[in-house]
Amino acid sequence: MTSDSDDALSWDGDEATTTPKDPALPQGWNAVGKGSGAVGRVEEDGTVTPASAEPHAPLSTAMLLILGVVGGVYLLYTIGWVVGGLRLKPLASFLVDDAMFLPWFVLAIAAPALWFLASWVLTRGKAGWVRVAVLLAGVVLLVPWPFVTVGVIGA
Repeated sequence: MTSDSDDALSWDGDEATTTPKDPALPQGWNAVGKGSGAVGRVEEDGTVTPASAEPHAPLSTAMLLILGVVGGVYLLYTIGWVVGGLRLKPLASFLVDDAMFLPWFVLAIAAPALWFLASWVLTRGKAGWVRVAVLLAGVVLLVPWPFVTVGVIGA
């Protein structure tokens, strides 16, 4: 039997607490941190929306600007590879056959778009700075050296 002083510290029915099998937050609350992707949300009608059904947060303005600028640089790199590669074709014709030149020329033209797509897909769940670092690494690595060295005029 409990005393009156113990009854003042408890509510009726709080002894039968059960933990839910699926963790969920009330509407308007967001889970953050490690493991937050496994937390669902309780809707107004009492149903639990699983975590996989929640939409992803949109990109920030700064990330959109960075993606636009780097995407523009990659587009200019693609044009640079086309122009520089076409300028190198007469110089390389006595060294390599067309069957060797053409696949590498096409791959060089496609490299900036492939890098952008690969970095977008492979850094999907990572932090924003990781995505920016990978995109900037592509800016450094994919410089169209035939265009930079030979240019439009040629040697």
